[in-house]
Amino acid sequence: MKVLVVNAGSSSLKYQLFDTASNTVLAKGNCERIGIDGSRIVHKTTGKSEYVNEMALKDHSEAMKLVVNTLLDKELGCISTVDEIEAIGHRVVHGGAYFSESVLVTDEVMQTLGKCVSYAPLHTPAHIMGIKGCLSVMPKTPQVLVFDTAFHQTMPEYAYLYGVSYDMYEKYQIRRYGAHGTSHRYVSGEMIKLMGGKAEGTKIVTCHIGNGSSISAVKDGKCIDTSMGFTPLDGIMMGTRCGAIDPAIVPYIMDKENMTPAEAEAYMNKKCGLLGISGISSDSRDIEQAMNEGNERAKLTFDMLGYQIKRFIGSYSAAMGGLDAIVFTAGIGEHMPYLRKLVLSGLEYLGVELDDSRNDFGHSGSPVKISSDNSKVTVYMIPTNEELVIAKDTEAIVSAL
Repeated sequence: MKVLVVNAGSSSLKYQLFDTASNTVLAKGNCERIGIDGSRIVHKTTGKSEYVNEMALKDHSEAMKLVVNTLLDKELGCISTVDEIEAIGHRVVHGGAYFSESVLVTDEVMQTLGKCVSYAPLHTPAHIMGIKGCLSVMPKTPQVLVFDTAFHQTMPEYAYLYGVSYDMYEKYQIRRYGAHGTSHRYVSGEMIKLMGGKAEGTKIVTCHIGNGSSISAVKDGKCIDTSMGFTPLDGIMMGTRCGAIDPAIVPYIMDKENMTPAEAEAYMNKKCGLLGISGISSDSRDIEQAMNEGNERAKLTFDMLGYQIKRFIGSYSAAMGGLDAIVFTAGIGEHMPYLRKLVLSGLEYLGVELDDSRNDFGHSGSPVKISSDNSKVTVYMIPTNEELVIAKDTEAIVSAL
């Protein structure tokens, strides 16, 4: 089945066309700056040169028309008729308390998705625009929503509830939802395959470390805990997000700096984390370069990040009653040997033994084992592939119609 995977942002529409029979990407691209001056499409069909073209894109419907026309183009594309696209799968960040698995788009589903806006106000409205854009261009093509939060819906109540009064949970569904679930699901599934293919009895910690980061405890193939919470601000510090902090810090800073709630939220989301501690950048590559040049705050930034990841691995090992494997993925997790070593150093008591030569593999598009053969805990770098998960979920739902 040919499935078009769409990830819509407020001013962008990223896409990949998959052939699920071979799990290959036929084409991919991004419509950038939708509704803004300088909008353009960047498109690449496998085996052909990259195509870039600037043109006015008023909204996501126009962007979707452009995507379809580009895929149909004899020189640039890879399909001969639009009917070759048998389904569309959408990445959706937050399903709130309403969606625990991927679903077919219906009028009722769209109405319910509107109730999820308050959980992810920066993301959900953009997703809705993207979905409506696809529906306007391809109204007869079945469409599926795949939620980042769905994988975490297996957490037990004692893990996902906060210590706020229970009535607040009942009234407003204030609880831990997590994020990056599609990534955690993919890499934990790949790790299980590497361990023999049987999920039962496995205890895995997956570390999705990028500009946004989260860590999950996956027992028997199911998530039992995750570091992100009610919003993606919780957990370890990230590119510009502070991560978990004493909640009393928030009103304290608001009082001292005369901040409004919106300003405080923007501060915690955009001015903290790696950027706030280093004072250099939110990009780990810039910070690593500064550290190698002797910048002490750059080193402190990684010391903090490594310590926080290590602490979660230890606590999740306790929660699962042991540990079989650790997986690193996403931008930093896949490409930064220094941080991986920093995290794993000191975990020898769990049976972790790093192989330095394996850890220094450089770049790889395939899984790489970085633990020694004597290590009781297997450690891997596994490149994430969220789009493939979305394509396969979409195929499964549409095939059953």
